[in-house]
Amino acid sequence: MNGAESLVRTLVSSGVNTCFSNPGTSEMHFVAATDQVDDMRTILCLFEGVATGAADGYGRMKGSPAATLLHLGPGLANGLANLHNARRASTPIVNVVGDHATYHKQFDAPLNSDVEGFARPVSGWIHSSTSAATVASDAARAVAASMEGHGQIATLILPADTAWDEAGGPAPPLERPLLSAPDPDAIMRAAVALSSKRSSILLLGADALYGEGLRHAGRIAEATGARLFCPTSTPRRERGHGRVQVQPLRYFGEQIEEDLAGVQSMVVAGARPPVSFFAYPGKASWLSPNDCEITYASQSHESAAMALGALADELGAAAEPTALAAHKTQLPADHDALNQFTVGAVIAHELPEGTIVSDEATTSGIGPALSTQTAPPHEWLSLMGGSIGQGLPLATGAAVACPDRKTLCLHGDGGAMYTLQALWTQAREQLDVTTVIFSNRAYAILAIEFGRVGVGAPGPNALSQLDLHNPDLDWVKLAEGMGVSASKSTTVKEFREQFQSAMKTRGPHLIEVEI
Repeated sequence: MNGAESLVRTLVSSGVNTCFSNPGTSEMHFVAATDQVDDMRTILCLFEGVATGAADGYGRMKGSPAATLLHLGPGLANGLANLHNARRASTPIVNVVGDHATYHKQFDAPLNSDVEGFARPVSGWIHSSTSAATVASDAARAVAASMEGHGQIATLILPADTAWDEAGGPAPPLERPLLSAPDPDAIMRAAVALSSKRSSILLLGADALYGEGLRHAGRIAEATGARLFCPTSTPRRERGHGRVQVQPLRYFGEQIEEDLAGVQSMVVAGARPPVSFFAYPGKASWLSPNDCEITYASQSHESAAMALGALADELGAAAEPTALAAHKTQLPADHDALNQFTVGAVIAHELPEGTIVSDEATTSGIGPALSTQTAPPHEWLSLMGGSIGQGLPLATGAAVACPDRKTLCLHGDGGAMYTLQALWTQAREQLDVTTVIFSNRAYAILAIEFGRVGVGAPGPNALSQLDLHNPDLDWVKLAEGMGVSASKSTTVKEFREQFQSAMKTRGPHLIEVEI
């Protein structure tokens, strides 16, 4: 058994049985090893950013890591944007990156690079194997490291000779670290803050936004009158009918300041106080009111859900929340204008229970986000880290993790061009993903930002860098060229019929919405 096979067998025995792969010459022994290990599912991605984004979607929904397989430093560099997003989402990923053989690096071959240097900004743990004899134990440590805290990227660098040299065999799995229990003193301070007569909110993130964490948040809100908020973007959030409602903070800094106006006490669990997405001349970076007292019920290494459970008990809250979202959806009329709000209403009405929504619609996503608050119960995955081109890969990975559930991807046309290769992977794996592309033929958010930064009205050269016309993108042809069935909607009636059909049919489908 060589080092590569010992690595693959160790990953599988440690619970990592899915690998999103874009290999090269240095990784061929890993590729060959997957023929020897039946339980490792390998999924080819045609761009490294798809592989890393898919691993993010998989890890968010599974709560445990997938592996990636990337080719040397440049391959890793191609995947960095979505590894950045995954880092901001605290997603567990075992990021395997090949490297030149240890003895070959001295010759500075064309693909030689500082792999560790590329990996460092996005990794919570990095190690380069030095011998085939240690590859298996290195892999076991990488899996355990990826599960620290709420999750992180563990990058294992695999020099080619450590993959092809003889190894002793797989290593046993290591015990996975558990999130720490909450600090009793912190819980007491949070209880005091919420028991005051001041205007209070709970700012929720991480595991406070689904499962038991969300239930406990509802208990606390009903016991104290505190309002429930979460950051603008969250890694994973349960929403819809029958669930505790949490209000996301809006996007722009001034909007967040309005959302938090008058708040005197903020109790934070699994999140961080909000800051402006960018700096703007004359506008605030720190967005909480100056006189707002901030109390942390949990820290990053602690379970926010456990903290909220302890806090609810400390406050004497009822065992179950009762203020839950009602089911309120209504189809728009066929003669209504086709826009993000009528599209959102159709989605809300037709969304199957349990759907996973990957949202990167940015300017066109407001309508669907508002409409689906009272749709059948579903989960919402946001763009984390702000690096566009995450939505399609994220949906791909989520669909691999949860094959028995519908996955819906909401995406702007500009951002989707970054990683449209994900459609090919969806077709190859026959993943049950429906993608809605909002085709406004512009980087619409940048047109807004142009005005916000104070540089005046854009001229022809500036506009040419924000506009996606000439030529117009044809998403039906692009999708069909990737093997995905596709259609275009120009009216509410067309979108309703196409979306209804997609929700009743398994497999990948894309709907281009012309708005």
